[in-house]
Amino acid sequence: MTDTVKNAAIGFGTGRKFFHWSIVLFLTFQIPLGLYMTELPLGTAKLETYSLHKATGMIIFTLAIARILWALFSTRPPLPHSTPLYEKIFVKGLQGILYLVVCLMPLSGWMMSSAAGYPISIFGLFTLPPLIDANKALVDGFIRMHVMQSWILLTAIALHFAGAMRHHILLKDDTLKNILPGKRQ
Repeated sequence: MTDTVKNAAIGFGTGRKFFHWSIVLFLTFQIPLGLYMTELPLGTAKLETYSLHKATGMIIFTLAIARILWALFSTRPPLPHSTPLYEKIFVKGLQGILYLVVCLMPLSGWMMSSAAGYPISIFGLFTLPPLIDANKALVDGFIRMHVMQSWILLTAIALHFAGAMRHHILLKDDTLKNILPGKRQ
């Protein structure tokens, strides 16, 4: 693989950038959509918005799994040498939480839909099979799980963004520049 596809030692390769920014793009759409749809009155618009939210969630899930697989088989640039150990541990933990929640949220939504007896159609192209049998008693638990995961995700995104800004504005290093689209190694 060339350095534009594989991660280079000094920056992120095209593959990691693609997965990072694709997930960012879909989350930028998905999060407001999730907040908006819950406020809609019951009707066709609400059902269509929920369907879009579910399909988008499955795209995010697929991208997250692909990103994890990509990360397993590619190198990653190290944090700057001046980064203290506690910060490296924090960053690894935060990245782990982001990966975990971005994978678990679509699964909890899928479980919620399955328990409620609602199918998940992917843009009318195909329908996902239910993960569990319909069981209305479980729906509230999956709703609470999904909401809790959304707060964890929003917090982790805010911390991740704050860290990127800290590196770019205060520390003036290339951490943010290395993940921006289009930057060549």
